[in-house]
Amino acid sequence: MLLHISVLASYTLAGIVLPIVIWQLKKAELPGIDAHGKVVVNWIISAIIYALVCIPLFIVGIGFLLLMVLGVLHIVFPIIGAIKANEGVLWKYPLSITFLS
Repeated sequence: MLLHISVLASYTLAGIVLPIVIWQLKKAELPGIDAHGKVVVNWIISAIIYALVCIPLFIVGIGFLLLMVLGVLHIVFPIIGAIKANEGVLWKYPLSITFLS
């Protein structure tokens, strides 16, 4: 659960580094955290890609709106993931591109 919540620190550099550090340090101790770590890292990479795509769309005028939606999703998805993890369920973030499987 803490792994998913650590993504909320993403408005600083810690949000990118902290989930990866938690995942790597605890995956040997906690057997289920490896799958959760992959889901979280996939979402972080996907969110960065989506944000980079939004930048050129500022010219068209839709980039700001899409970036706001991405900001909301970047708060909502980790909270849902943490709640599901607390229930013992692996929840894959919608719109997340699978880089690590």
